[in-house]
Amino acid sequence: MAEGLGQFVTKSYAKGKPTPFWEKPQPKRKGKPLTAAQKAAAKRRAKAAGRPYPNLVDNAAVRRSSRKKAK
Repeated sequence: MAEGLGQFVTKSYAKGKPTPFWEKPQPKRKGKPLTAAQKAAAKRRAKAAGRPYPNLVDNAAVRRSSRKKAK
């Protein structure tokens, strides 16, 4: 952890809970691009949150929700 950031780390992360995915290094394998329907869903999430375009969290949430439906 970086110096001086200890005050911003929550107790749950300090006790050995999993690291958030945006703080982990990128995987070595290349992921598949989002489908047109997934892109539209990410754009809807971003608009609902007041952002002009989707960010990493929107894209990840859409990808996860589509994986749950496929199972």
